[in-house]
Formats: sequence, C-alpha cells, structure tokens
Amino acid sequence: MESDRLLNPVFREFYSEREVVHEERRLRTDSTPTGKFQEQFDSLFWQSSPYGWPVVGWPSDLEGITREEALSFFGLYYAPNNLTAALVGDFDPAEARELAERYFGRLSRSDQLSPQPRTREVPQLGEKRMTAYAETNPQVSIRYHSVPDGHVDEPPLVMLGQLLNGRTGRLYRALVEEQQVATGASGGQSGMKFEGMFSLGGTAKDGRTPEEVEQALYAEIDRLKTDPVPERELQKVKNQNAAANFRGLRSNYGLMNQLLVREAWRGWETINSDQALYDAVTVDDIMRVANTYFEPENRAVAVYYREESDEPPDPRLAGLDDQERQQVTQIMAMVEQATPEQLGQLAAQIEQMSGQAPEENQDMIATLREIVQEKLAADGGAR
Repeated sequence: MESDRLLNPVFREFYSEREVVHEERRLRTDSTPTGKFQEQFDSLFWQSSPYGWPVVGWPSDLEGITREEALSFFGLYYAPNNLTAALVGDFDPAEARELAERYFGRLSRSDQLSPQPRTREVPQLGEKRMTAYAETNPQVSIRYHSVPDGHVDEPPLVMLGQLLNGRTGRLYRALVEEQQVATGASGGQSGMKFEGMFSLGGTAKDGRTPEEVEQALYAEIDRLKTDPVPERELQKVKNQNAAANFRGLRSNYGLMNQLLVREAWRGWETINSDQALYDAVTVDDIMRVANTYFEPENRAVAVYYREESDEPPDPRLAGLDDQERQQVTQIMAMVEQATPEQLGQLAAQIEQMSGQAPEENQDMIATLREIVQEKLAADGGAR
C-alpha cells in the first residue's frame, strides 16, 4: 500500500484537504494561548535560517498553494533517492528485503536531487527581546544560539542541560524550592541538522514576576561559568542520560524513530557511538561552553504577561507548566473529535509514553491519561 501511494499518488479533494491542514494550524497554533507568539519568537530568533519558518507554512502559504505545486513538491521529495525506511521487530530479513525490492524497486528516482539549504544563520550582534500578553501564567523564554547535531561542543551542552533540568536539577532546586520565584523551570540543548539552540525558561509563581525568573535563570548560568561542577554531580547526569537513552530504545517505536532520525542526520551508527561522547565530557568542557555561548548578545528573550480571560481555567491543567498546558490543550481538542477506536489507540500510546518519559513529564502524562479515560467513559455511557 505504501509503495502504491508513492508510485501512483492521487490528490483527491485537494482543496478540501488543504482546508483540513489550515484547520490543524488553527488548532495547534492560532487557538493556543502562546502559539502565534511562539511563531513570532521563532522568526525573531532565526534571522536568516529556514528554521524560522513554520513547518506547515504561514496562513498565506496554505491559502495560496495549488494542486500542481503540491504534485511538484511530492515528485521532488517523495522519491526513492530521498527515502529511508526502518524495519524493527521479529521478521525474516531476507524476506523483508525481497518484499522491499519487489514493491519499492519499481519506483523511479527523481530526475532532480532535493536542494540542500544554502542560507545559514548569520551571527547575532545584540540581544533581542519580545514582550507579549496572553492567557497564560507570566513566564520567560530565553534562547541562545549554539551548535548543530554532531558539533564537538554539543555533548558538553547536552550535559549542561541535564545539570539544569529535572526535579533534581539546578534550576528546580534554585528557582522553585529555594528562591520560590517559579513554579517550574527548564533548560536544554536542541541540536538540529544545520543549526542549534540552547533554551531556558520558567513560569513565575503567583506574586512574582517574569523578570525575577529571568534574572534567577541568568544567575544559574553565571555559576556554571565560574564555579566548576562537582565531578559527582556531573557523573550523576551522565548516568541519567545513558539510562534515558537506553529506555528510549526499548520499544520498537522508539528504536525505529531513532534509526530514522539519526540516519537522516549523521548515520544510524551514532546510536552506538554517541554515548561515548557524552561520557567523555569533563568539568572544564562544561565551563568552556558556558562561557562561549551564554552571552547577552547571543540570546533572544520572550517575556509573557497574563492577559485575563472570561473563561474559567481547567482545573486538570493546574500544576503543569505553560508548554505542557499547550500540549495537553491541543490533545484535548483532538480527543473531543476522536472515535472510540482512536481513543483506544491514544490510551495505549500514553501508557507507552509513561514507561519511557522522564520523571518531570509524568504529571502531564497522568493528566492526558485522565482526559482520555474520561472521554472513553463518556462515550461508553452515551452508547
């Protein structure tokens, strides 16, 4: 079926399907408290890189794309010379190869190679700031330009993020437990194929301001620039990182996903080799990358203030940070339209996520589980 879909694509009801994509954009972006602001923040942060463009496009892109343009795009990118497949599970490799050659071997290569991005991000010359008012708790989001996947400095930046993140990380201890300026705080490295960024964020506690959260985040970064991380603390996050990476490969889906993503970037073999790079990170590496990338002129900051809404807040979302609330809100909208079969599949996916997700994400997963179970019970009663 998949090979036939690639061999004989038929874009039936193209314009009505285009409207479905438009509705998905409205659901995921326009209807969330900070969705449109996050798009603006992406465009502010990425000055020249294509990473500043929304994945599904701007509204005018969706309104203007034609069936002919979609077919041309499909022919260029959905070709065997641009395709990678991963099979995971209990199967006969020889039989799988024979089936792949029989069905996918009939596909013709594209006459054109898919173009590689030529434009790269230009160096930032000064701090960028954005202020927004939304139906959300006051919060701050900070991004620093860093390095892409595979760069020699990415493993130290990943380990630095692990030092900051989680319920036992430095940000939670300092901002939530000790200073009590935030209800949640996080940080981490995101290395993509061509660029990278290191993000920090926090949600202000009632009676505190996003400016207080922002300054507290900078204070923790400054500590990493001047105070060597204890070896024991660094080793702890190395162990946690190794365990999390291993757990992510225990399910067939997790292994398949990692194989495909890594093959698209630096090769699937990096699943086996990258852990040694993380283990080799030293205390000096942490201090070096902190001083290299965490400078004011290399960052963009978004500060969000509360804009009151007439609608009462959903009590099920209490205790989640803003990013988690947005994710749950999006899934809630999907749940309302889902069939019983789709709800059952979603419930199974949530249970799988629960076994793989880190501790700091378990509250969100528990909320999703509650929402799906309530909908299943309601649908059962209605029938």
